[in-house]
This record gives sequence, C-alpha cells and structure tokens, in this order.
Amino acid sequence: MSLDTIQLNPVKYKDILTPSISLRYQIFGQPLLQAPVVLVNHALTGNSEVAGPDGWWKNLIGNQKTIDLNRYTVIAFNIPWNGFRQNEVSLPEQYRSYSTRLVAELFWLGLDNLKIKEIHTIIGGSIGGSIGWEMSMLRPESVKNLIPIACSIKASDWLIGNVLVQDMILNNSVNPIEDARKHAMLLYRTPESLDKKFKGIYNIPENQYAIESWLNYHGDTLKNRFSLNSYKIINNLLRTIGQDLTEQDIMKYAALTNANIHIIAVNTDYMFTKMEQLNIFDSIRRYKKEVRYSEIQSIHGHDAFLIEYDQLNSILKNNF
Repeated sequence: MSLDTIQLNPVKYKDILTPSISLRYQIFGQPLLQAPVVLVNHALTGNSEVAGPDGWWKNLIGNQKTIDLNRYTVIAFNIPWNGFRQNEVSLPEQYRSYSTRLVAELFWLGLDNLKIKEIHTIIGGSIGGSIGWEMSMLRPESVKNLIPIACSIKASDWLIGNVLVQDMILNNSVNPIEDARKHAMLLYRTPESLDKKFKGIYNIPENQYAIESWLNYHGDTLKNRFSLNSYKIINNLLRTIGQDLTEQDIMKYAALTNANIHIIAVNTDYMFTKMEQLNIFDSIRRYKKEVRYSEIQSIHGHDAFLIEYDQLNSILKNNF
C-alpha cells in the first residue's frame, strides 16, 4: 500500500512549539468514508504497514480475517519521528518534552484532516495501545470501541527505570542501537520463553550460545531499519504515558466516554504487567459498565501479542 503524508502546522504543546510535522500513514481495506474506521496504532519499533504481505499484524488484519478488510477501513499512522521509509530523522532539541499525549493530539489532527469524526475502533499493542488510551481520553465521545493490548494507561516506575537504562545505552554505547535492542529483547520476553527456545545450546562454529546469536541478530536487524534518533525519541515517549493522569481524570473520562473498552493483558508481561492492567480495569469499572478484561496466556511475555495469534483472534472476534 502507498504511504501518504499529511503536513501538520507547528503545534503548541505545553510550553513548546513543535516544528511542522509530516504525519505519514497508510490505508487498507475499504475507501475512506465508505465503511467503519479502525485505527491501528503500532508498537515502539513498528510502523504503519499493518496488513498485506509484509504487514506485522497480517495474521489479524486482512480479507476474511478478524479485522476484515472487506468490512472496514483500516488506518495506521506512523508515530512522527519513527523514520519509516525515510532517511535519518533529526533530533529536535526539545524531544524530551514530547509525550504520548502529544502523539495522540497529532493523530487526531490527522483524522480531522481526513474528515473522520468518529472511530469505530482504536486498537494497538504496547505503546500503540497507550496512545489509544490517550486518544480516547482526549475525545471521549468520538471512539466507539477501545482495545488497548499489552499496555498501560500510565507508565509504571519499572517502565520509567527501563527507559532510563535504554537512554543511557543509546547515549553512551559504541553500538547504541544494537546494544539497546538486546537489552529491550530481554524485557519483551521471559526466562521461560528463552529457555524453551534455546535450551542452553552452544554453537561451536559461532563460538557463542544460541541466545547470544539471537540477541546479536535482533540488534543488527534493528540497526538496519531504525535510526538512532528515532530510537531516542520513541524510547523517551514510553516514560510519558499518562504523565499527568490522576484518579479524578479517570473518573471523569469513564463518565464521559461512549467507548466499549476491552483491555487485553499478557499474563507473563514484564513490561506492562497484568496487575497494572487489572488495576485500571477495576478503576474504570467503578464508574462505567462497558469495560472488559481478557488475558493472553503465554510463556513469551510482552511479545505474546505478536506471537499468540490464535488466542488474540479468539479474544477479538466478538469485537469485530
């Protein structure tokens, strides 16, 4: 699918003025304004290519699939600065002030530009799901269904701490992207997942363990498709999730929103724990009936939302 661009004027956000922003996106399925719109928000190193031969969620999105492209218009924006299909991204001086709330505002500006006033569903995993929360809270009456997967409404101390370690690696390592990715992969999986996958195998020709070879592979792969500046900016976004959110804000949102909310956690997630997501489920349920909680059972941790497609499709089928 073609990659289109919406040029957004500079945006005033808190005490900063962002530069003019190119918001890049792809559309799949039915033509705009002729079918219900499903907005898919990508994860940290993902992009707008959610369907098709190279789509990272092609097991979920396609003709006759759970998100059926014969029935829906699927839109996916690239988080600005992620560098998808373009050269090196510049590093704005004030990038540490950018947040998932700002990204949510930019996504809404993009939808306004496309003349879309109501969203059938916002769905996303990891930081994409958290941006979905932010979008729904910005316009609580404009989203019919919200499905945040393996994410949280507010960054935990554990997540903020890991973002700091990633930031230190990105700013101090000789091989910053590769080394940061290796650290991140250990956060995305679990000890049980890695033990099952590699079984302590040592590759004599490579003079390294299979787990080491796998981590090196993921580091090299990310270096080849993701710029250092992109990684710095989007990694920092993680620590800003729900930055100023209070219990009062959640109560107000729950009272105003029209959305049917379906929270999906992974039982072994180290990055966004299921307890965090159960807590937000309990908080919203105090004020709103249209909220559900489901759980992917997996040894694979956070990445299970990109692995356990049979479970995810089964959980989601009634939403679509």
